[in-house]
Amino acid sequence: MTEYSVVTSDFVNLNITNSGQQTCCVERRFQKGITLDDFKGKLELLTGGNSATMKLEVYDKNDKLICKPDQGDRLLGSYPIDDGMRVHVIDNCIRPDDETAQVDKFELSESEYAKRSDTVKAFLERNKLGKYNEEETKRREEEKRREEEADEAAARACKVGDRCETQVPNQPRRRGTVMYVGKTEFKSGWWIGVKYDEPLGKNDGSVQGKRYFDCLPNYGGFLKPAHIKVGDYPEEDFNLDEEL
Repeated sequence: MTEYSVVTSDFVNLNITNSGQQTCCVERRFQKGITLDDFKGKLELLTGGNSATMKLEVYDKNDKLICKPDQGDRLLGSYPIDDGMRVHVIDNCIRPDDETAQVDKFELSESEYAKRSDTVKAFLERNKLGKYNEEETKRREEEKRREEEADEAAARACKVGDRCETQVPNQPRRRGTVMYVGKTEFKSGWWIGVKYDEPLGKNDGSVQGKRYFDCLPNYGGFLKPAHIKVGDYPEEDFNLDEEL
């Protein structure tokens, strides 16, 4: 038997369609380390087809056919697949005009799925990965809570009308005036709206159709509170004209 190996991520999210329901598309997460025969077995539950007779086609994200998997002992991950691609199941036993196709289709309930030991959920639980790692989850939640508290404290130290200077890592410092302090609709958390002294911003005080303050185009910007320092920052004189 030919041996293959997986050199990419262990899992892949794929869209599944079948010859019996051209418009039906479901997204499922699969291990790349399973063989094609095992993969077809899992597709039986999704399509109602027969793994012994089904054929598979793989389409890229632009819906272009890239390969036709055939070798049953070959690993799923050995094909050029990536998240978001589509696998189309072709099976002559699935007929869209057969009313029994819908009746006979097998669907696994959430409770039955939870009992199985060969699912992604079971794998994550056994290895305490992702959301099933309680210690890591608590650590991330605590870290996020501390960051939110620090953001809120820094935001409340600013008020509309304050002069400020931006201190964003790897970017030149800019001076301006605080025009907005609070939460926004475009992203969670606390944000500071600034009207810059120069046209170095990205907007006019509005984002995604929501206005937070008024200024000329390209004079407005929004930054996290940690990147704003308020104080006595007079507007710099950019007039280079000299008197003779």
